[in-house]
Amino acid sequence: MGRAFEYRKARKLKRWGNMAKTFTKIGKDIVMAVKAGGPDPHTNSKLRAVMQNAKAANMPKENVERAIKKATSKEQTDYKEVVFEGYGPYGVAILVETATDNNMRTVANVRSYFNKFGGSLGTSGSVDYMFEHKSVFKVKNKEGIDLEELELELIDFGVSDLFLDEEEDVINIYGEYESFGGIQKYIEDNGFEMISAEFERIPTDTKELTEEQLESIQKLLDKFEEDDDVTNVYHTIANL
Repeated sequence: MGRAFEYRKARKLKRWGNMAKTFTKIGKDIVMAVKAGGPDPHTNSKLRAVMQNAKAANMPKENVERAIKKATSKEQTDYKEVVFEGYGPYGVAILVETATDNNMRTVANVRSYFNKFGGSLGTSGSVDYMFEHKSVFKVKNKEGIDLEELELELIDFGVSDLFLDEEEDVINIYGEYESFGGIQKYIEDNGFEMISAEFERIPTDTKELTEEQLESIQKLLDKFEEDDDVTNVYHTIANL
């Protein structure tokens, strides 16, 4: 029980709480999953994971079914996942994940946000090394489960951290990015009820900002929040 637990307690949600934006993101995830592996969730593990995330976000079932059907049509635009790296004010590293059907538009927008609010868009690899890319699963706790034994067993599947959220009675599982498929299969094969399955970028080092500095940098983060192409934003601020 290491960095992930500490990070969970200290960090602000990396996904924005706006429901409409969450549904838009999941809709894009469905399109990308269907394009990559087909519309049948029984044979498409990535689509199964996205559908679990939709359920966790209370996305209506008919919305999910409509998105899957739409994704199979020839008219459906494909989305490309593009990651942008840069620095905000006060030397804060920022990593922005996007899903876009127009990369030129997205690049221009992201660069303008950095420039307008005292930051700068960097090159690929400029801040990525400051984050650990992790597979993150949330599953319902099972009565009588021994968490230490479960963690030991899951180490062979690439799991690096596991802990129980007692308030929600949910087991949080952190694993290596490359181990997503294997961990997902273990969870499904062993009768755990999956709540969500996704990726997170966890900063390896963070910095404290003053209230005034936080207020300033929040303006930049808010601009990312407003952009429909942006799906997730990660930063190295300890107290936000």
